[in-house]
Amino acid sequence: MTTDDIRPPVADKHPTEITYHGHTRQDDYAWLKDENWQQVMHEPEVLDPAIRTYLEAENAYTQSWMADTGALQQKLFDEMRGRIKEDDSTVPDPDGAYAYYVRYVEGGQHPKYCRKPTQANDTETILLDGDAEAEGQDYYKIGAFAHASDHRIAAYAEDRNGSEIYTLRFRDMESGQNLADEIGNASADLEWAEDGKTLFYTVLDDNHRPSKVMRHVIGTPAADDVLVYEEDDPGYFVGLSKTESRRLILIDAHDHETSEVYMIPADKPDTAPRLIAPRAQGVEYSVSEHAGRLVILTNADGAEDFKIVTAPLDNPGRANWVDMIPHMPGSLLVGFEVFAEYLVRLERVAALPRIVVRQWDTQQEFTIRFEEEAYALGLEGGFEYATRHLRFSYSSPTTPRQVIDFNMASGDRTLLKQDEVPSGHNPADYITRRIQAVAPDGELVPVTVLYRADTILDGSAPVLLYGYGSYGMTMPASFVTPRLSLVDRGFIYAIAHIRGGMEKGYRWYTDGKREKKRNTFTDFIAAAEGLMNENLARPGSIAIHGGSAGGMLMGACVNLRPELWRAVVADVPFVDVLNTMCDMSLPLTPIEWPEWGNPIEDKAAYDYIRSYSPYDNVEAKDYPSLLATAGLTDPRVTYWEPAKWVAKLRDLKTDDNPLLLKTNMSAGHAGAAGRFDRLEELAFNYAFVLKSFGILS
Repeated sequence: MTTDDIRPPVADKHPTEITYHGHTRQDDYAWLKDENWQQVMHEPEVLDPAIRTYLEAENAYTQSWMADTGALQQKLFDEMRGRIKEDDSTVPDPDGAYAYYVRYVEGGQHPKYCRKPTQANDTETILLDGDAEAEGQDYYKIGAFAHASDHRIAAYAEDRNGSEIYTLRFRDMESGQNLADEIGNASADLEWAEDGKTLFYTVLDDNHRPSKVMRHVIGTPAADDVLVYEEDDPGYFVGLSKTESRRLILIDAHDHETSEVYMIPADKPDTAPRLIAPRAQGVEYSVSEHAGRLVILTNADGAEDFKIVTAPLDNPGRANWVDMIPHMPGSLLVGFEVFAEYLVRLERVAALPRIVVRQWDTQQEFTIRFEEEAYALGLEGGFEYATRHLRFSYSSPTTPRQVIDFNMASGDRTLLKQDEVPSGHNPADYITRRIQAVAPDGELVPVTVLYRADTILDGSAPVLLYGYGSYGMTMPASFVTPRLSLVDRGFIYAIAHIRGGMEKGYRWYTDGKREKKRNTFTDFIAAAEGLMNENLARPGSIAIHGGSAGGMLMGACVNLRPELWRAVVADVPFVDVLNTMCDMSLPLTPIEWPEWGNPIEDKAAYDYIRSYSPYDNVEAKDYPSLLATAGLTDPRVTYWEPAKWVAKLRDLKTDDNPLLLKTNMSAGHAGAAGRFDRLEELAFNYAFVLKSFGILS
């Protein structure tokens, strides 16, 4: 039997009428949302049998259509695995008497959390063995691991089904035994107080929103834990952090454009949280501390690209905020790190990151410079506040990730680690470029391009174009080894830095959200056309890839310009935007309204979302080859969104191109948790792309 003989499953239609603002829509596939979906997140086995039958039929069809790529998938997987140093380790991070790190063993899927004494000897203690914990589990993920400052107890968060509903456990780091303490229904967000026995953590409400901060004391029942803070606004969620000085525990209540922070002395965990500045619509701020003053990154007072202010610890309201690093339009302040002697900030200018170091005493500052045309930087953080060593990471599409210690006093750089590529990698074999595509309104859209130096640039090379463009997330121009399996087969790999991200500042984000969301899609199409103008692509030679909100981008772009694309991979795609934003019972919906608009209360938002929501705009026309993935326990993009989308596409499309749905029946939004399992998923996706171009080797 050939793939042409395989018949795809056809979903039943159960028409449901939905009316808002006097407009009625018919949804034939609403039945794919299990009425018992919240229980399914916890217990996937209770999924409605009819829905399970359909999803499994789609999986069987997908596997049948991909059957002739088995050898290719294995080859891709072997290549990807061959580029991983399997017995790898992070650089140990010193914290007083111990240095903490994470390592993997050869053949191991999950991390081992370890420590060594910083002085006496190199004797390693494995604090938590992820492979041992995952044994016998279909899914296992450690979402957080945090040791108390007295080095006696560690807390960790584990997820056993991909739902991102974590259980917190506690381990005695000397004996290696777990304590009796156990906390359920938590998120992977936790901070220790400085007494070594008090842990702050967040818990989830029925809609999977982190809504409460609780305080647990080791040795006491979880039922006795104290409610520290509760966020009543369903559009806000809460998070936890601690200042680098370890003096303050911070509670952050926020949505996508407004924040409010409370502080608790870390050495007095029973203290009631104190508000720093009340929430004001559109004002964001994040907080650290230095020498008894708060250090605050904020967009207050029209500082669109953010500024840094200070405030007295005992009177921290906005009336007492004093500018320290003023707003510099066009220079986005991405983040900062506070040390005893230095303030370090990460900025982005012209879609490239840079690090600026400022001495507290002299107020003098300097920039750490880098030479490549496109690259990625990250502040690595650390446990030690009084150090003069800044640890950061650097990579580019051609340069493997480096971890560097930078002496802020002398300017010396020490390379602590460069990621190894065991199968071999010569950066000179590859070229990275940054081109500028022109959007319909004249904006220049940066596109990072990677290809082999021997690639013929006449438009004949196949292209994979990647995009995201939401929530202000920046797509880094970093070194990602699996991409080389495409590039080494003659592909050009491109990343479109489109509006909705923050590559070119905060306005780049706001110009790609809510009533300006269409800019995200037209920017992506402009990026493809820019590749054609540079003779790097032709119509029909471009495959596209995006996940989650980037999957929505895929859905919108195949509706708008289906003829441009050869193939589409949409991972856990957010494609049923209108229905989701109209359903307050779904995970995180009110929190998402600042990003997309509130179609329940605002007819203009309803009409605008309806104009681009991929599911609502599927038409009877030709579509390119398409693979959609889903996770049954995904709380962010629920499984029925891609399932409904594929069902509707299959009913309406007029071509014979493959349309595949692959649902992971034992994982959530992030897919598989094991590092090799994740490579298998990526090898599957890449094999689909390669087969779409007629490449099976």
